[in-house]
Amino acid sequence: MKKNFVLSHPKLSYQRIIEAAKNEVKQYIKQERKKALPEGADFWGFNCKFGQVADKARSIHEGDINTNISSAQSQHWKSFYLEVIPAPKQRAKRNED
Repeated sequence: MKKNFVLSHPKLSYQRIIEAAKNEVKQYIKQERKKALPEGADFWGFNCKFGQVADKARSIHEGDINTNISSAQSQHWKSFYLEVIPAPKQRAKRNED
């Protein structure tokens, strides 16, 4: 998912648009996690980028998506860019000391 979210609409409030964006991202991640894993992978990880525009987007952890959207809201951004790319990953083994 590579998307530029526009945070202005003639009939919807700013808060409603922010919540809709958060929900859309949550639903996308949920949908991608349901897909079958390739051989040798343990879980779906996500490579995420966030910023005002695609050129200035920085890498973030998937757990920080809502926090970054909320910070964009507090700074009254007119739009933001979010990139969420699913990637099959393996869990690291723990050292039992």
